[in-house]
Amino acid sequence: MKDLLKKDSYYYDLPEELIAQYPLENRSSSRLLRINKSTSEIEHAIFSDIIDFFKRGDVLVLNSSKVIPARLLGYKETGARVEVFLISPISPNLWTCLVKPGRRMKINTIIQFSESLSAKVVDYAEDGGRRIQFYIKGLDDDAITENMLMEEIKKVGEIPLPPYISRKAIESDKYTYQTVYANEDGSVAAPTAGLHFTDDLLKKIENKGVTIVKVVLHVGLGTFRPVQAESILEHKMHSEFATISDAAVKIINDAKLEKRRIIAVGTTTIRTLESFASNKKLNSGSKWTDIFIYPGKEIQIADVLITNFHMPESTLMMLVSAFAGYDLIMQAYEIAVREKYRFFSYGDACLIY
Repeated sequence: MKDLLKKDSYYYDLPEELIAQYPLENRSSSRLLRINKSTSEIEHAIFSDIIDFFKRGDVLVLNSSKVIPARLLGYKETGARVEVFLISPISPNLWTCLVKPGRRMKINTIIQFSESLSAKVVDYAEDGGRRIQFYIKGLDDDAITENMLMEEIKKVGEIPLPPYISRKAIESDKYTYQTVYANEDGSVAAPTAGLHFTDDLLKKIENKGVTIVKVVLHVGLGTFRPVQAESILEHKMHSEFATISDAAVKIINDAKLEKRRIIAVGTTTIRTLESFASNKKLNSGSKWTDIFIYPGKEIQIADVLITNFHMPESTLMMLVSAFAGYDLIMQAYEIAVREKYRFFSYGDACLIY
């Protein structure tokens, strides 16, 4: 019997050729593996067929965080090229960042990204990172707002593709590595389960009498951080900023009382809902969350999960195993590999119900 507190229990063998490097031309034409928690039945479908699963009274919960162009290329005063990767904001123009080359990035180093955008390394940060102060030409530091800086970053930054996509970002990634409903700048990785939805599909879902609500969790780089400790209890989760409104809380709590289904799109949505849950009810607010969900942890809010396929031994494999049951998830992944489903961010999807 597997010890579900051991990292290697969540390993599965994935051929490299099954890792999707590009999205499909039509978002909703990806494959969909349907996993029934009650019967353990596993079926194959196309994502656009998911419309038949929805029924009047369902609540569909989306993470509306938007991926920012977090990879910035600039030059030091010596002319040496520098890559700066935005991690998390500290103030409107001060960010924690990763830098390459990191070891030689000293305090007070000046970096020029464009004629109007520059930065200075002001301090060291954890995990080899740096705290970097950004400057906009012609503006005093205290006059720079978060929106002003983001507009400058969007002019020079690149969309940060995940490390398992072994190619450089191209212009179309700015659209395809973004959900159609994203509207809150802040993620450095996409909440990828939502990439399968089109505006047309969401409209059809609404027309069936489904209520769509949005929460926000800004996805951090830690989503790709591997679990190092053999015991998953020793793993330190990264923190991500999450928000849920009074209006969303009321809709979801009312649905729970009336035993209507809560359908979460993505593990980030599950983490958001569980971060604000107490005794199977939601509270509103904003906070940093480092919630870690693994088998043995109860899922209080969501009844259904729409998600992509996740990396072996990742915290997301542990989360879906908590949601659906370990044995069923491992069986489903074995089938997905055998049937050559496309994996990870630009890959196919699962419907777990």
